[in-house]
Amino acid sequence: MSDGMKYAPRAQGRRVVEAGEFRVGVAGLDHGHIVGMCHGLQDAGAQIVAVHDPDSSKMEGFRGEFPDVELVAEERALLEREDLHLVASAAVPADRGPLGLRVMDHGKHYFSDKAPFTTLDQLEAARAKVRETGLIWAVCYSERVQSESGVFASQLIEQGAIGTVLQVIGLGPHRLGASARPEWFFRKERYGGILVDIGSHQAEQFLYYAGANDAKVLHSKVANYNHPEYPELEDFGDATLVADNGVTNYFRVDWFTPDGLSTWGDGRTFIMGTEGYLELRKYTDVARDAGGDQVYLVNGEGEKHFSVAGSVGFPYFGDLILDCLNGSENAMRQEHTFKAAELSLIAQRDAITLNTSPVG
Repeated sequence: MSDGMKYAPRAQGRRVVEAGEFRVGVAGLDHGHIVGMCHGLQDAGAQIVAVHDPDSSKMEGFRGEFPDVELVAEERALLEREDLHLVASAAVPADRGPLGLRVMDHGKHYFSDKAPFTTLDQLEAARAKVRETGLIWAVCYSERVQSESGVFASQLIEQGAIGTVLQVIGLGPHRLGASARPEWFFRKERYGGILVDIGSHQAEQFLYYAGANDAKVLHSKVANYNHPEYPELEDFGDATLVADNGVTNYFRVDWFTPDGLSTWGDGRTFIMGTEGYLELRKYTDVARDAGGDQVYLVNGEGEKHFSVAGSVGFPYFGDLILDCLNGSENAMRQEHTFKAAELSLIAQRDAITLNTSPVG
């Protein structure tokens, strides 16, 4: 898959409900991630029953993936349906927060693509709405929850394979493919900035692998190094964070994936512990294996390589369904969901802007 905007990974699902027990509506088809989100829910037993988007052609394309889905002409008609448990969305990032408020006002759980918010005000409104309604505001931080290597790494950490985690380093390069991107992608007010957009993945992974409840952004930077034709685009960003338990983090995100790479981005995560370290080569193992989900472990027992594609699955989706039905927080704690977004928003707000003249 060369286009990250159409990346929709699937893995063997654990069905947690029977047909009809958990029904999902979809509102907002602006990013292709919605297909993977809905397949994940469907593979866990959910029914994708209705979809709304102002663009009828997008709805027809979505029905190509989910043939039984009903096309709904108006958002209100979708939200007022009494048979829906949850509404999923990959609307334009700036619209995801306001949509979630409307979804919850109609008594339904909400499942958003990342990044869920583009401003801290949107985040605080979401926190208030969750307190008011008691509903779940979920976010698909797919670079962990839809990564079998990411899931497997957490299992190794839980088993003590690397001791106590001390540092997490995340690399999130993406291919730009500018000609195929929609207009909103190049408007900062709409996409939020690179540390919000791609960086939210990295903030979530850091908190999760660190076992942290909170963190501080120590330093962050953004730049438009080489795309002057898109003046509101940031093609580079990085940040340094430290968690409340002392674990440190550095992450880098960018739009500089070369055309020669076999996939849309060479995403990697490095996790150092007191007794060893892990490297996750999520989407490719460069010049060795085009298949992703490669995990490398080094500890006191030696050097190990695990190729885990097709063997771990995506437990997040089944857990999310059961959380919605049972009022639990096993898929992801609500405050963890919001804290990851908060850290990326703060990193974006406080970032130093580097040289923005063309490189060369």
